[in-house]
Amino acid sequence: MPKQFSLARRTIPLALMLATLSGCNMVVMSPSGDIAAQQRDLIVISTILMLIIIVPVIFLTLFFAWRYRQSNTAAKYDPEWHHSTGLEVIIWSAPLAIIIALGAITWVSTHKLDPYRPLDRIDAARPVSQETKPITVEVVALDWKWLFFYPDYGIATVNEMAAPVDVPINFKLTASSVMNSFYIPALAGMIYTMPGMETKLHAVINKPGEYEGLSSNYSGDGFSHMRFKFHGVDQAGFDQWVARVKQNGTALNRDAYLKLEKPSAKEPVRYYATVDDGLYEAVLNMCVREGQMCMKEMMHIDMMGGAGTESHENKARLQHDNRHAEEEAPGATFPETGNPARSEEPAEGIDEPATMNHDAHQAH
Repeated sequence: MPKQFSLARRTIPLALMLATLSGCNMVVMSPSGDIAAQQRDLIVISTILMLIIIVPVIFLTLFFAWRYRQSNTAAKYDPEWHHSTGLEVIIWSAPLAIIIALGAITWVSTHKLDPYRPLDRIDAARPVSQETKPITVEVVALDWKWLFFYPDYGIATVNEMAAPVDVPINFKLTASSVMNSFYIPALAGMIYTMPGMETKLHAVINKPGEYEGLSSNYSGDGFSHMRFKFHGVDQAGFDQWVARVKQNGTALNRDAYLKLEKPSAKEPVRYYATVDDGLYEAVLNMCVREGQMCMKEMMHIDMMGGAGTESHENKARLQHDNRHAEEEAPGATFPETGNPARSEEPAEGIDEPATMNHDAHQAH
């Protein structure tokens, strides 16, 4: 009876662990897109190559501990031993071969799986033909939701996107306020989104289904709910989805975008049947608000050597970092000294020496 109880006590934790692992979503190791599948293969190959060294080392560590234990008097003891050419060759040549193999795989995969590189194949058996027309999706990471533009169809959605199976997707990505990271594990690897900058990702979905998309870079209070659904459908299903967006959607103009841009969590799916021309470019260049200077205009001025004295007129147009501020914050010295920021008056209760006053007036 005690033996049976001991066996059951050891078996229960193992069963609980297996039950827990059975509920895990192994989408990274079982993806539905060709880019994600190639990344999965890279993980598997790298792991196997490293295990070629790790497994023998673990085995030999345990073997030596058992073989040369103190109680084993039959083991040969040679305190003067210090070198073996054959052993040195094995110890150094095997890891060196593994490092060379990993380096070659890393070099090839870094270029082949570059997210900016257009796709050259649909999957391992089908290359991308000249007749294949990719779809473009423009992505904006908001606080804390995802906005998707479909410029070829004139629509936009919030927290939901769709794409036809076996059709290349060209992503263009940016952010409204802080850096974020766009990630659909079943489709491809993660890619950063940054305000005022555009990143790119090329991918393709090969199996129909509903997949999870998320933010993989912490961006504030609503980060954990910054998720969306990605639908992989056939061409007919995608056409129906576009028609549903146009039928049930509203208009997305600049005023509507500025309201949508404000921080909010757990946003429902939204459809926009029409989108103002150039809205994504305005978001990318941080000039959605009327009268705001676009980043590309600012960069052009910098490239030409600056605007000179007349650039003072552009001060109001360059307000990019206080889009959510309700009122201007007081200066750092205001509450402590009792004077406004950058005031020439001495702090309250402090008598300024006459020499310092005299020197300050001379300096002015």
